[in-house]
Amino acid sequence: MTKLQIKNMGYKIGAQEIIKNISLDIAQGEFVGVIGPNGSGKSTLLKNIYRVYKPSTGEIQLDGMDIKKTSYKQMAEKMSVLSQENDVTFEFSVYEMVELGRNAIHAKHRAGQDDEAIILSCLQKVGMERFAYRSFQSLSGGEKQRVLIGRALAQQSELFILDEPTNHLDIGCQFKIMNLIKDQGLTVFSAIHDLNIATHFCDRIIIMNKGEIVDMGTPSEVITPEMIKNVFWANAYIQTNKITGKPNIVYTP
Repeated sequence: MTKLQIKNMGYKIGAQEIIKNISLDIAQGEFVGVIGPNGSGKSTLLKNIYRVYKPSTGEIQLDGMDIKKTSYKQMAEKMSVLSQENDVTFEFSVYEMVELGRNAIHAKHRAGQDDEAIILSCLQKVGMERFAYRSFQSLSGGEKQRVLIGRALAQQSELFILDEPTNHLDIGCQFKIMNLIKDQGLTVFSAIHDLNIATHFCDRIIIMNKGEIVDMGTPSEVITPEMIKNVFWANAYIQTNKITGKPNIVYTP
């Protein structure tokens, strides 16, 4: 079953095309990553999906519904978002930040139903339960990122849109969080900066460059030395991880 479908989508700022002719399908339960160099259009694509931007051309469907005709409450029930921009100026506690993820549920049900248990469970999953009543502002960048992932989990949506979810996290936390997201059995569409993280966790990878999709496929199909050289201007060779069987990228001078 197709969860997310994008058809011939483009986005312009004035006369400048930022992304163009984007078409892709993501199946329910699939973990899809989008990679590309800085300025390739990854974040812009995601922002069109979660309606920060409005596509100039084409359409986006979620569960077969045109998102332009879907209310924000319906969108919140179906989609959780972790964006790169998460500036918080209010003095929320960690618990209150995760509690915000319950708002979509409250749009449909009465407030308070099992909320506390869900919030504390999500904080435990991301390893932040002991900080529940500390100020969110007092946390480090990595700790804040873990809380925000907990907030997205608390929303209990079937689709996760993630923009660089491992930002600010040390390597141990990166794998813990990505394993956690993978194990939820959700549909995930994520911009990923680290190519080895992408190859390890993604069922499919979409490669963007200069606002267009230049390739898509399984990690083994699309992660090649030639692609890395052409798209990222880096030299690398590919090994097979003996434990996971996934491609492992080794960069060279």
